[in-house]
Amino acid sequence: MTINEKLSTIQTKFKSKKSRFNSFGKYNFRSAEDILEATKPYLLELGVSVTINETLIASEPMPIIESKATISDGKDSVTATALVGVDLMQKGMQTSQQFGSASSYGKKYSLGNLFLIDDTQDSDAVNDHRTSMSKDQITKAKQFIKSGGTLDAIKAKYAVTKEVEQELTTL
Repeated sequence: MTINEKLSTIQTKFKSKKSRFNSFGKYNFRSAEDILEATKPYLLELGVSVTINETLIASEPMPIIESKATISDGKDSVTATALVGVDLMQKGMQTSQQFGSASSYGKKYSLGNLFLIDDTQDSDAVNDHRTSMSKDQITKAKQFIKSGGTLDAIKAKYAVTKEVEQELTTL
């Protein structure tokens, strides 16, 4: 299997419950640790590893952390990125907690981008199952189909408009 086929296998079979609860915001969520735990059964099965690297890419006017999640089979790799600002004005947190919070958020979203995790039910998600896919989601869906994924798998996660379906089926 190619790295894209291995990644597609994980993307279509992946399940990670939102097992954590934010009592302040009153919503369930999954953490980066939850996502990583859910990928473990696939690592040995498919001969892949998953790593996350973070880099501080800016400091002014606010610190920006780039989080890169990478899946590799030792030969080839695929990387997804998330950029997160560090809110230094966050009340009730020390600076290390502010950076830790941003780091956790970046890891979660870089993994979500890599594994095509649909967070439409998260409180901070902007997409709704009833809206069309974003350009970024369409680009990822195209890559997914090119690497052996199916349109049905995409439809199971996203509301696909007729226009997007046509775009995905004419690759």
